[in-house]
Amino acid sequence: MDTKKPSQGLWTWDFTIITVGSVISLIGGVLSSFAMSMMVLDYTGSVFLYALFNATYQIPMLACPVLAGPYLDRMSRKKVIYRLDFLSAGMFAGLALLLRTGWFSFPALLCFNLIRGSVDSVYMVAYDSLYPNLVEEGNLSKAYSISGMLQSIMLMAYPLGAIAYEALGGVEPLFAINAVCFFAAACFERCVRHVETHMDAAPPADGVGALKRFGRDLREGVDYIAGEKGLLAVTLYFMFSNFAGVGSDQMFLPFFRNHSALFATWPVAAVTLGAIVSTCSEAGRVAGGLLHYRFRLPAANRFPVAMAVYTTLPFLYGVLLFLPVPAMAAVFFLYGVLGVTSYNIRIAATQSYLPDEKRARFNGAYQMLTSLGSLCGTLLAGWLAEIMPERAVILLFSAVGLAAAWLFIFRRRREVAILYNREV
Repeated sequence: MDTKKPSQGLWTWDFTIITVGSVISLIGGVLSSFAMSMMVLDYTGSVFLYALFNATYQIPMLACPVLAGPYLDRMSRKKVIYRLDFLSAGMFAGLALLLRTGWFSFPALLCFNLIRGSVDSVYMVAYDSLYPNLVEEGNLSKAYSISGMLQSIMLMAYPLGAIAYEALGGVEPLFAINAVCFFAAACFERCVRHVETHMDAAPPADGVGALKRFGRDLREGVDYIAGEKGLLAVTLYFMFSNFAGVGSDQMFLPFFRNHSALFATWPVAAVTLGAIVSTCSEAGRVAGGLLHYRFRLPAANRFPVAMAVYTTLPFLYGVLLFLPVPAMAAVFFLYGVLGVTSYNIRIAATQSYLPDEKRARFNGAYQMLTSLGSLCGTLLAGWLAEIMPERAVILLFSAVGLAAAWLFIFRRRREVAILYNREV
C-alpha cells in the first residue's frame, strides 16, 4: 500500500451530508431489522418460514432495480433518495402504531416486507448512482472505505436489537425509532448541493412514447453490460457469491437457536451469543475500512488481492460452525476484514468505470442479478435446513462460492484485472 493523497479533500459539504444521512437511517434500520426477524422466528417456529419472510424482502429486487434504472438515468436521483426515505418513515410509523394495538399477522408482515423491499431496491440504485458524484476526484476508494466502515459500525448494534427485543417484549419502540431516523435522514439528504447533469446526457425522446423510450433505454443498458466483459464477469460472480453467502447466513441464527445446549456454559442466551459473535465480522469490516482509509492499495495489486479474497472467504464460512465460540469470533473478524476489502475494490472499480448517464442502468441490473442470487440462496437454504443439518448446508453453499470464484473471476482474469487495476 502507498499513502499517495489526491489533490482535493474528501470531506466536502455534499459528502458530509450524505454520510450523516446514511448513518442516521442505518441506526434505526439495524435495530428494527434484527428484532423483526426474531419476532417472526419466535412466532412461526419454522426456519423455512423465517427464510420465506426474509425472501419476501428480496423478491422485489428481482424486478424493481432493473426497471428503475432507465428512469433514474433520466430524473433527479437526489429527489428519489429523500422522497423514498420520507415514505419509509411513514411506513414504519404506521407499523409501530398497528403493533401497539396488539395486532399481528404473518401474511400482512410478508406484504409489508414486499413493499419495503421495493422501496429499498429503488433507493439503493439511486443512492449508488448519485454517490460517486458527491466525491472529489481521487477520493473514491477512500470514500467507499468510509461508507463500508460506517455501515459495519451500525450493524454492530445487532446485539442491542436482540437485547431490546427481549427486554421490551416487542418491536414497536424500535419501529418508532426507525421512523424518526428515516425522517431525519431525508431532511439531511434534501441539503445536498450537487447539480445533477446526467439527465442532459440521456438520449433524446425522439417523439417516441414513454414505454418505447423505457424499452430502448433498457436495451441500451443491457447491451452495454454485455459488451463489457469485465463488468459482466464481476456481476455474475457476485450473483453466485450472494447465493452462497446469503444462503450460509440463513443458517447461523437457527443453528444457535436449535443447538442452544452447545452454548449452555455461556452467561447469555444462545441467540444473543450468536448475535454478539456475528458482529465480530462487522468489527473486522471496521478495521479493514480504517486500513483502506489510511492507505491506498496500489492499482497493480488490486486484482490479485481480490482473487485471494474470493477464494479464501468460502473456506472461512465452511469451517465456521465447527469451531468453538472464540475461534468462531476470530473467523468472523477475518471474514469482515476480507469482505470490506472485496467490497472496496469492486465498487470503486465499477462505479468509477461507468459513464454517469449509464450508471443507474448498470446498478439496476447488478442489483437485480445479485438479489436473484440472494433470494435463491435464502429459499434453498431454508428448505435444505428442514432436511439436513445447518453445518452441511453451509458446506454445500461454500463449495458454490468457491466454484464461482474460479468460473467467473479466474477464468476471466484478464478482463477483470483491466477493470480492477486502475487508479480510482
